[in-house]
Amino acid sequence: MSNKNPVVHFEMPYENHERLIKFYSNAFGWELQKMGEEMGNYITAATAETDENRMVKTPGTINGGFFPKNPELPSLYPSVVIAVDNIKESMKKITELGGEVFGEPVEIPGIGQYVSFADTEGNRISILQPAKM
Repeated sequence: MSNKNPVVHFEMPYENHERLIKFYSNAFGWELQKMGEEMGNYITAATAETDENRMVKTPGTINGGFFPKNPELPSLYPSVVIAVDNIKESMKKITELGGEVFGEPVEIPGIGQYVSFADTEGNRISILQPAKM
């Protein structure tokens, strides 16, 4: 991975999973898959062809996902996920530069370590240290 820390994923909130899946699959041909309760009812969105490691085949394209809206969480807005080489180092930098990390990283099985943060402008963004393939 380059040291540029690319945007590798997008995330957006949803209210009604059936309506959401119908809209994006019909409007854009995306393949959406609803995960179970244990994955927080997250819906993955395949917008680009991927290889056997679930990495996009076409440079510059990203896939994404949707999370249930929750009025108790600080952000209900679309955001992006940035790939980093070392999540702990990145969390330290974010905090030193005036951002706020929300808790500790969680392990997403087969994907990597993930944590959300607020930048200095109050935007919710996430970082991901991809699992080694």
